[in-house]
Amino acid sequence: MKNSVPSPAFGAAQAHVHAQASASASASASASRGKRGRSQLARLRELALLPALVLLIVIGAFVSPSFLTRANLISVLGASAALALVVLAESLIVLTGKFDLSLESTVGIAPAVGAMLVMPAASAGFGTQWPAAAGLLAILAVGAVVGAINGFLVVRLRLNAFIVTLAMLIVLRGMLVGATKGGTLFDMPPSFFSLATTIVLGLPLSVWLAAVAFAIAAFMLRYHRLGRALYAIGGNPEAARAAGIRVERITWGVFILGSMLASLGGLIVTGYVGAINANQGNGMIFTVFAAAVIGGISLDGGKGTMIGALSGVLLLGVVQNLLTLAQVPSFWIQAIYGAIILGSLMVARLASGEGQN
Repeated sequence: MKNSVPSPAFGAAQAHVHAQASASASASASASRGKRGRSQLARLRELALLPALVLLIVIGAFVSPSFLTRANLISVLGASAALALVVLAESLIVLTGKFDLSLESTVGIAPAVGAMLVMPAASAGFGTQWPAAAGLLAILAVGAVVGAINGFLVVRLRLNAFIVTLAMLIVLRGMLVGATKGGTLFDMPPSFFSLATTIVLGLPLSVWLAAVAFAIAAFMLRYHRLGRALYAIGGNPEAARAAGIRVERITWGVFILGSMLASLGGLIVTGYVGAINANQGNGMIFTVFAAAVIGGISLDGGKGTMIGALSGVLLLGVVQNLLTLAQVPSFWIQAIYGAIILGSLMVARLASGEGQN
């Protein structure tokens, strides 16, 4: 038997296959390095808020001698507790690729309904005079109902989440103004103020509530299948559905949970202010989105962490406190928040590597 000798054509084909495999491996390695680089940049972006916070604290020490006092720092945390819960609510919804603009109106309408169910008619209440505990439960129930309606319209009827929740924001705002007749509710039981006034281990109860809520959310997102499902839904809902994830049910549930967290935030605001007025929560959604965006929550869905969102809340809380101590007019604070959002969006684009060839 004669040994077969490879032909020149066969050798050239073999070399071509090896070259293609080498090029494919090189491209894969390059893409992997690029992905790791963007991931590291995204993590660096979240960590960058910590030096920013330290820098703001140093600046605050020069701006006002009262900034670093214990009372002022506790005040910053207490004032940020309500915002933290609403930011947590919005972050969870945004992770699924949706929006809920009506959260700011839920902050006002939910505690108002609960208070009016408890208050006598002579104090602008409904006259039902429910027990205080029932009124507090009604606050959560109102939040759940609002979230369920939003979820039904967005998930079941497949309406645009932005438009639906914008309309709900307007409806709830009108209902709050109509129910309160544009006035302010004062005559409420002390339990309606307890989250802001009760001190536990040197901090208001509202601060501990916000901290626990963020800790639970962070744990669920990192270690529980529901948390992973939120990222999957926000990243690619069709792929998540094909993987057996109940996209509609989970998204609907997140809308309900988000509105209930917003209603708790409204109760904290009520305790912090000591009353409920017809404008409670008005304009809050802009600050909520600012905190979420600078904290690394992607508005495209599927990206972000609770640590980043909480860092965004603390950063804005310190900024607002600094501007207040420096006697900067309140309308400039909104302009600064807008500039912060724009800057954060540009950083997010660089971190994600979008638009790069």
